[in-house]
Amino acid sequence: MGNQPNEAMNNREKLNLMDKVMRELEDLKNSQVALINKAAKLQVDNMELNDQELDSKLGDIHNQLSESLDTITEVQIHFEERRDKFESDHGLGDVPADEG
Repeated sequence: MGNQPNEAMNNREKLNLMDKVMRELEDLKNSQVALINKAAKLQVDNMELNDQELDSKLGDIHNQLSESLDTITEVQIHFEERRDKFESDHGLGDVPADEG
């Protein structure tokens, strides 16, 4: 019995860390979106310059950034499911994260 509160605290700490990872993944996703928007703006600006090399490279960059965003989103969805299952499996959903 003596280990139960300690185990619950460890589970709460783990859930808090999972929440932190979720926030950081969201921040990473937002940063990736900002990079995509910058690359798109450069592509629009280049329409006036009509630099073929720049056009080609910016297209490649935009595609790579978009693929990275897709990967980040997949990771985010997977980890959110894992986090929610952990919360449910350990009965942590009823206690506000601020407590403890």
